[in-house]
Amino acid sequence: MDAIDQRIISCLVADARSSYAEIGGVVGLSAPAVKRRVDKLLDTGVLRGFTAVVDPEALGWGTEAFIEVHCRGNVTPGEIRIGLEPLPEVVAAYTVSGAADAIVHLRAADIHHLESALERLRAVDFIERTVSTVVLSRLLERPPAPGA
Repeated sequence: MDAIDQRIISCLVADARSSYAEIGGVVGLSAPAVKRRVDKLLDTGVLRGFTAVVDPEALGWGTEAFIEVHCRGNVTPGEIRIGLEPLPEVVAAYTVSGAADAIVHLRAADIHHLESALERLRAVDFIERTVSTVVLSRLLERPPAPGA
């Protein structure tokens, strides 16, 4: 990946609906050349796709929390993932260093929905205990900056 690829990615992060011609005008390439580079970035996994960014609050999912998950015994990351996948409120999950085995990001409609989701999370057979932190406000959220 070179500087031109990084500039193409920056254009797509700013507006994924930009045409290849528009991006080409910014980076100094023809539309077909931009398409070839985007295809290569997709093939190599640098770009994983294009998606709409939706405000969860507008969809009624304005309550969120980060949950430390502590597991009983040795549980693999794959087992954790399988245990979390059925819970629609889980929007992301990460294995982490430190005391917790994983951090789970939950979204819910309101605090009652969050409590219900937490109860279902705690019912997963390998989860020994959880520690919850409810988000009060989002201070910063941004995509990674290519080349930073």
